[in-house]
Amino acid sequence: MPLFKLPLSGDVAQTINPFTSFFSPYGSQLGLININLGRSSAPQVEEEVLMDVGSYGKQLGRIGDALAVLLAHFEPRRALTEREQQAIDEVKTMLAEIDAVKKRHERPCAP
Repeated sequence: MPLFKLPLSGDVAQTINPFTSFFSPYGSQLGLININLGRSSAPQVEEEVLMDVGSYGKQLGRIGDALAVLLAHFEPRRALTEREQQAIDEVKTMLAEIDAVKKRHERPCAP
């Protein structure tokens, strides 16, 4: 049987998820069911911080930038254990990886 295609009907590779695309404008609210992915002892405070101060990513970014400054000037008075040094090295590696992503998106990086 020959392959028959109409004009402008080339191959299309697209994932279509009707549930996600239909409900995405409404966030996590679905009818009368509110899907909450976390618990907070003060949800009103958390919501206000997220709305007025910054997202979790922005908050963590600022903490990471401050931590990078502290690590640049970090001089321990005693020798660190292997585990302590590994923890410091892992944080430095993570901050460097975050800076690489920020540079790709032309965002300011840690000093």
